Amino acid sequence: MHTHLAQHRMADQFRAAFGNHPAGVAIVTATGEFGPAGITASSVISVAADPALVAFSVAGSHGSASAILGAKTLLIHLLTAENSELATRFAMRGNERFSQMQNWEFLETGEPLIHGLGTVLRCEIHSKAPAGPATLVIASVLEVIGSQSSAAPLVYHQRGYHSVGEHSRLTA
Repeated sequence: MHTHLAQHRMADQFRAAFGNHPAGVAIVTATGEFGPAGITASSVISVAADPALVAFSVAGSHGSASAILGAKTLLIHLLTAENSELATRFAMRGNERFSQMQNWEFLETGEPLIHGLGTVLRCEIHSKAPAGPATLVIASVLEVIGSQSSAAPLVYHQRGYHSVGEHSRLTA
């Protein structure tokens, strides 16, 4: 019983620590057995520039997570501050992610592209590794789609969405 309490306390401390660590927000989309699927991810990181590699984690193995993990290729939509509502929609279980009113289409290569989100990375899954209750995905970037937007990025910090830009730049 003592071990369970210690693990629970560690999990709470870990969440609190990472609550203080801001992270960029992205939507990862792929085509699964039942059509387009997508998740919100704040774990996307750059691994290397040459060759271009990214990594992110996927929690669970059902629904959209299953489609992402089962795909050969996927898109990583890097979100701007204007996209917080969409990030919330893709983060909530059971929400309709690809509605008729939303501006999206399948690329010729098969991945679902959400229009109007700035920069998108088209990727091929390079490798996957189990990591506790999640899966770590490493992907090769095949193509950069869209503009490298100068809009303020969407950031997740202290359990909420924020933006950064010139207003938040610090001088050394």
